[in-house]
Amino acid sequence: MRETLSVDVIIPNYNGAAHLPACLTSLQHQTRAGARITVVDDASTDGSAAVVAAFPGVRWLALPHNRGFAAAANAAIAATDGDIVVLLNNDTEASAGWLAALVGALESDPTVAFAASKLMLFDERDRIHSAGDTYRADGVPGNRGVWQRDIGQYDDQPEVFGPCAGAAAYRRSALTALAEDGQIFDEDLVMYCEDVDLNLRARRYGLRTRFVPGAVVYHRLSATGGGQLASYYCGRNFLLVWAKNMPAPLARRHWWRMVRTQVRLAGEAAWHGREPAARARLAGQLAGLRALPRFIAKRRPLDAAGVSALQCALLDDAGGVS
Repeated sequence: MRETLSVDVIIPNYNGAAHLPACLTSLQHQTRAGARITVVDDASTDGSAAVVAAFPGVRWLALPHNRGFAAAANAAIAATDGDIVVLLNNDTEASAGWLAALVGALESDPTVAFAASKLMLFDERDRIHSAGDTYRADGVPGNRGVWQRDIGQYDDQPEVFGPCAGAAAYRRSALTALAEDGQIFDEDLVMYCEDVDLNLRARRYGLRTRFVPGAVVYHRLSATGGGQLASYYCGRNFLLVWAKNMPAPLARRHWWRMVRTQVRLAGEAAWHGREPAARARLAGQLAGLRALPRFIAKRRPLDAAGVSALQCALLDDAGGVS
C-alpha cells in the first residue's frame, strides 16, 4: 500500500526578492496539495519579506545574521517536522506536477532515501541543468546531462549518485541518521558542495537516490550566487569534501587524481589571473589547504560494505565508472 507522507518545502533565500514571485507562484499551482512552504531568509536587505508576505500561507523564517546556505537549510529543517524535506532554490520555477512526482517517488518506494528533480535551464527550457548529480574520484562533482538537449536520454536511468539540493526531496529519517554533530549540512562548508558532502555521506552508508524525470524544475543558473563567490567556495570545498569523505582505501587509490586535478585547476586559474573569478578560485584553494586539518579531523571510519558502495558510485576523470 502506498504511504502518504507529510511534506515541508524549504526555500533558502538571500536577497532573492526579484525571483521569489515566480518560485512561489509555481508552488501555488502544484497538483499535489498540502505541502507546507517555508522561506528561510539569510538576513536579506532587499525587501524579500514584503514579497513573501503577499503569498498567504507561506511561512517566513528570518535568520538574524547571514551564515550561508548550509546554516539556513539546517535552521529550516530544525524548525519543521514533515516526513519529507524538500529543498528548492529561490531562483526556480517548478512545473505543476513537480512535487507530486518528486514526493511520489519516495512514497512508492520506501527503500529510496533521496529523490532528484530534472533541473532544466530557465531560459532554454529544452536543455538540462541536472538529471541527477555525479561525483568523480578526483573530487570534482558534476551535473548529469548538463547543457544537453533533453530527448529523454536519462529518463530510464533512475539510480543516481545524489540530488542537487536546488530541487531535491529527502526523507527526514535519513537526514537525521546522517547528521554529524547535530548538523545535516556541514556548516563549515558555508555554501557550494554542501549537498555533495551530504550525498557522499549517504552513499557511504548505502542510501539510494532516485532520479525522477517527471519532477521538472526550471532554474535560473546562479541568479542568486555564482561569479567570484561560487569560484571561491568551489575552489575551497572540492578539496575539503574529498578529504573529509574519501575512505582510506579509496584515498590511497585515487589521491593522485585529486592532486593532479587540483594542480590543473590552480594552473588554469593562474593563467587567467586577471579575471576576478580566477583569482577567487585560487584564494579558495589556498583557504582549502589551510582548512584541511580541520576537515581531516571530521573523517569517520567506514566498513568494507561502505567502501564498496562509495566506489561503485564514483566516476573516473572521463566520466566512466571508476
